[in-house]
Amino acid sequence: MSLLEIMELLSYLVTVVGFPLAILTFVLEQRKERQNEEEEIFQRLSDEYREFLKLVLDNSDLHLLRREGVRTELTEEQKERRLAIFGILISLFERAYLLVYEDNMDKQTRRMWQSWEDYMREWVRRSDFRDALPELLEGEDEEFTRYISELMNEEQRAP
Repeated sequence: MSLLEIMELLSYLVTVVGFPLAILTFVLEQRKERQNEEEEIFQRLSDEYREFLKLVLDNSDLHLLRREGVRTELTEEQKERRLAIFGILISLFERAYLLVYEDNMDKQTRRMWQSWEDYMREWVRRSDFRDALPELLEGEDEEFTRYISELMNEEQRAP
């Protein structure tokens, strides 16, 4: 076999094996990169929710961590702070919806989204939050508004 034939054989080998392997490697790297980006987005959103909970703790007089809400009447200033905090929460939920939610989610994305849905369900169970929702959802993304409204309706029908 001459050097030219060996070189030609090697070029065929690269074309038949190397090129598909390079494409496969590229596709796998892209998938891994996308997964890392999704996890980073989820982590940033989780950090923002943790910061939100710190805000709730800083305003403990509003009793926002109680499931049933406040049993006593709030002052006008407290009502205003509560509405502002609910506004921050809706903004965070909308951002999570826009960045994470998809109609056809893979298993990993579904797991990440499920925690956000749990948070939303927890909040829409509160009557004070539900009462504020119409005002809070004004101007928000239509699909998000529909989604959280459906969650609220489901939670209200639940025993």
